Amino acid sequence: MQNNMDLKSLDLKQEPPVKEPERQYYYIAKCRELVGQKAKTLGRSLTYHVTTFGCQMNARDSEKLTGILEQAGFAEVQDEQADFVIYNTCTVRENANLKVYGHLGLLKHAKKSNPHMHIALCGCMMQEPEVVEKLKKSYRFVDLIFGTHNIFKFAELLAKMLESGEQIIDIWDGTKEIVEELPVERKYPFKSGVNIMFGCNNFCSYCIVPYVRGRERSRKPEDIVREIESLAADGVSEIMLLGQNVNSYGKTLKDPVSFAALLRQAEKVEGIARIRFMTSHPKDLSDELIQVMKESKKVCRHLHLPLQSGSTRILKAMNRKYTKEQYLDLTEKIRREIPDISLTTDIIVGFPGETEEDFQETLDVVRRVCYDNAYTFIYSKRTGTPAAVMENQVPEEEVKSRFDRLLALVQENARAQTARFAGTVQEVLIEEVNEHDSSLLTGRMSNNLLVHFPGDAALIGSIRNVRLDVCKGFYYMGTLVSNL
Repeated sequence: MQNNMDLKSLDLKQEPPVKEPERQYYYIAKCRELVGQKAKTLGRSLTYHVTTFGCQMNARDSEKLTGILEQAGFAEVQDEQADFVIYNTCTVRENANLKVYGHLGLLKHAKKSNPHMHIALCGCMMQEPEVVEKLKKSYRFVDLIFGTHNIFKFAELLAKMLESGEQIIDIWDGTKEIVEELPVERKYPFKSGVNIMFGCNNFCSYCIVPYVRGRERSRKPEDIVREIESLAADGVSEIMLLGQNVNSYGKTLKDPVSFAALLRQAEKVEGIARIRFMTSHPKDLSDELIQVMKESKKVCRHLHLPLQSGSTRILKAMNRKYTKEQYLDLTEKIRREIPDISLTTDIIVGFPGETEEDFQETLDVVRRVCYDNAYTFIYSKRTGTPAAVMENQVPEEEVKSRFDRLLALVQENARAQTARFAGTVQEVLIEEVNEHDSSLLTGRMSNNLLVHFPGDAALIGSIRNVRLDVCKGFYYMGTLVSNL
């Protein structure tokens, strides 16, 4: 990775390079010059604030945006009273769009009082043509708009905005380009996400992601391993491999590579102690992957395996491409091969056409699998997806009743699953000072459970042994035992 490129050595009088990422470093240097000039005029540093909506892939993208802004000479502030405000948007649910519009309404007034303010929007929401048209018509004070496919062009677009003073809109329908070797400002110095693929080919009938993230594109394994090696050299001990469906990694490569094979390569990187990944699609989870997880000393004992529904009939309507029985067989095999695995899931309640019988099938799966946790959602129409126009939309009162019953069962199971570790000593990656009690540290076990315990902040970023004293339902209170 080229985070340490000497920007001062770049000759801005020359034409910008054509090749990436060199082209973007040229524009980072250009931005740095423009920002420096403006800061000199104002007699102060220019500030920025990045707000992230949505998934961990968006969070990783925001670390890139932040890295570029830092290199360009902006200084971060913790609120939106900044000279440059950027929203990295999500569009999985229409409520997410409404939230962004609400924020923009407030920023309109802030911009009037700060003539130097610039506002940018990027991410999945920008890939919807009707959104961009609305922004053009009703939010003309937004200065920069770009999408998911050209996020690596951020420095170039930023330079163009700063130079022209005009609104810049640059949305791509798709791309085959993957440019990752750009500055990154990580939230945590000791752990990091690593994008291994982009896009999705599954087209679940309720999901907008394939339409806004595009088709699957996998990074070359050697590029991924090189990035992991760079992260390890920079002090990172835990990585999370990211993709919309990591189990289908490698299928689009000239020389196909399985996700399990990629995990084996990642395991060999010295300095990396833990490897996580998400998200897994049940239809693509292989026996090879289960075996790698079973044998690995580094792959964490946590698997997020979205169910969505326990009814085979509803799963077919969702276009999930597996049955209830296949899902149960898969989880039984995983539990058998990796007894200490923590299984979590996603479940949607109230999908169009769902009957009480279908819902009971979902409850049956939850009882049989005994998830360590589940993220439960009430189905909401997502314009642009096949499910939004399906007949037999379930009445709101019925959906709410089912959701409450599901949540109660999930919580009951989760408490029992969490409690099974009481009294044991576990390896914990210490992540931060507890936000509610500064005398405590908060860490995460391999199985993704949190534990809070007394300790010194100097331990943050290290992996230590912690005894799990008291189970509090979904987390533990513990005691530091000793160094590893």
